[in-house]
Amino acid sequence: MVLCMESPAPSIKVQNWLRGEPLTNFQPGKVYIVEFWATWCGPCVSAIPRMVQLQENYKDRGLEVIGVAASEVAPSADEARTKLNAWLTEKCSNLNYRIAFDSTGEMEKLWMEPSFSVGIPTSFVVDRDGRIAFIGHPMELDDVLPKVLNGSWRTSDQAKAADTERIAECEPIARKQALKKPINDKFWASVKIEDWKTALSAIEEGIALMPDDINIRVLHAQLLLHRMHDMRAGLPVIRQLIRDAIQRNSEHWMIMAIDQLFHPKYDHSRFPSAERLAMGKELSEHILALNPQQGDVPKFLSYRAVARYYHESGNKHRAIELVELALKALDGPEPVPDEMRQDFLSDLLQTLANYKGEEVRYGALCVAPQNKFSNGATPRVEKETSN
Repeated sequence: MVLCMESPAPSIKVQNWLRGEPLTNFQPGKVYIVEFWATWCGPCVSAIPRMVQLQENYKDRGLEVIGVAASEVAPSADEARTKLNAWLTEKCSNLNYRIAFDSTGEMEKLWMEPSFSVGIPTSFVVDRDGRIAFIGHPMELDDVLPKVLNGSWRTSDQAKAADTERIAECEPIARKQALKKPINDKFWASVKIEDWKTALSAIEEGIALMPDDINIRVLHAQLLLHRMHDMRAGLPVIRQLIRDAIQRNSEHWMIMAIDQLFHPKYDHSRFPSAERLAMGKELSEHILALNPQQGDVPKFLSYRAVARYYHESGNKHRAIELVELALKALDGPEPVPDEMRQDFLSDLLQTLANYKGEEVRYGALCVAPQNKFSNGATPRVEKETSN
């Protein structure tokens, strides 16, 4: 059954309430925002201060905000809950609304899946009569919420048009995600026990169903090249992926492809060196043509990937230049969520120090070169302290 505007709100079935009193049911006369989010999601984290502000501004008009963490990533439910609780304690001391935790998938089945919601953050507004008034991004609430609170939203043409547009846009994506889920589940369960034959079967099934899905295509190359180390089967796959990326003229596809060739987390020792560098050269030239140095498109993702090729090809000067441009892009006019920015900043600074072979300073941050670290992981950048 489709969950949309005017639908009765589903129930709240969660494992734990980490902040605030448990909510057993929606009380008539109150308006609720049910916000699906996760700590790893930059836009979700960026939306928290707005949720705090909305709760404060409209609490006297019957608003209750509920944050639902149903997508936390950890080896077990207990670890996810512990991690989430620690994160809330550290980052959200001024939180003024309830936070619920669920790892069973029940809230996803009740709310996200039937509404064709394909990502987080997603806000559901429950009206005073217990019916859905709005489904969408939390940043849209500034316009919507006052109209819900005064009772004018659900009868408006704007509300009906917004919900119709949302379903038309999200339904095909949601149906594709539903198709992918059993394939992803089979694949990752097989990878966990290193059952490569079953993992390969799952990926091939996925490609047959969705040949234009870049994530499945990349997993195919990654499985053959970096897990099974089957160069005979893997080389034709990565070659075709590169051809398709270039034919599509897609920067995203090209970055995904070049990561398979040069990302430091992979062991490339079995890969024919000359061919790998030739592939990297072709991809790098196309990426830089799509995102030239003088352009305004953010470069912290694409230039970092291309820099790896130049460094391995022996052009260290060009590699350093690209990393410095990527760093500069982090402070560009387009805002980057704080947590995402910190992750990119740490990685870029460590890469720059490694490429230069000397200590790098960036504001109060200081990082020394460390060219050998396990699995390509980037050490944390430390703040400089005065003695």
